[in-house]
Amino acid sequence: MPDRPLTDRLGAPEVAELPAAHLGLSWRTITAADLDAVRDLALRCAEVDRPVSGTGPGSVVEALGRGTGDALGGFSRAGELEAVAVVDVPPGAGRVHQAVLVASLAPQWRGRGIGRALLDWQDGRARQLLAARGGEGPARLAAYVDEHHADRRRLYVAAGFSAKRTFHEMRRAVADPVPAASPPEDVRIGDLVPALDDAVREVHNAAFADHWGAEPLTAGSWTRLLEAREPAWSKVAVDTDGAVVGYAMTCRRPHPRTGAAEGWTELLGVRTDHRGRGVARALLAAVLRSLAEDGVATAGLTVDTVEPPGAGAFYEELGYRREGARILYTIEI
Repeated sequence: MPDRPLTDRLGAPEVAELPAAHLGLSWRTITAADLDAVRDLALRCAEVDRPVSGTGPGSVVEALGRGTGDALGGFSRAGELEAVAVVDVPPGAGRVHQAVLVASLAPQWRGRGIGRALLDWQDGRARQLLAARGGEGPARLAAYVDEHHADRRRLYVAAGFSAKRTFHEMRRAVADPVPAASPPEDVRIGDLVPALDDAVREVHNAAFADHWGAEPLTAGSWTRLLEAREPAWSKVAVDTDGAVVGYAMTCRRPHPRTGAAEGWTELLGVRTDHRGRGVARALLAAVLRSLAEDGVATAGLTVDTVEPPGAGAFYEELGYRREGARILYTIEI
């Protein structure tokens, strides 16, 4: 446990400086009215960046809707959105106070110092938001960078960030055959209905209690997370007593390069006393069948390269293939 108060360790500036005017863009807060422009910027960047994952334009204003962060837009003289920077401090009192940084800059505006200026603003604003929240214990500034974006990785290192963790992004074609995956005789797979939401949250918190970076989810933060799920694509495993033993929460996300909807399994968990029985395999097979029924072309998920051991091989058996990786860069405070 750090021996200095969090506010002292953060060193939050009085003012988070916006990128200077001589860099060529004007800056204002992004709102829901800018979603179409955000989507256009994401597609323009994707043509050059070939990103391995896509979070969708809705994530840009999500922090504003929750009142937990800021989204800043940079506009050209013609009024076109050319840059977006987000600082989000997710709700909930976890073990680590965290601010997540996300940024996009149109290709033709790169190489002018705007990226570093945006990161400096994000750093300062993140420290302000964390300080305003208060509390004690460790804090973290976090940003995910695609492994093939060497220039961006150098940018974060130069700003004092260090590589903390690597996550593989895996996909499979929904139309490919689904390997046999029947649940145990005492387990039934069904849709994740609202009546089971709280029981699923408890299973999730227990299943991820020892995972790095995982924070216990409160009822409020879980409710906000559920807003992004696709009910027909999210599955739950229950035993003969009706108790939840596992779940797969799947969301609709745009493919980072094509923009087409894909089914992304954000969370997959199984109670410890039911692991090794084929429950997770059966859950994912049910997800894939639902995606096929809805005509979705691709399914994906993110895999921590450290834990749980052997996860990558497990997903490969189900037809998922690595399409790249994201590296988590952090400043630990």
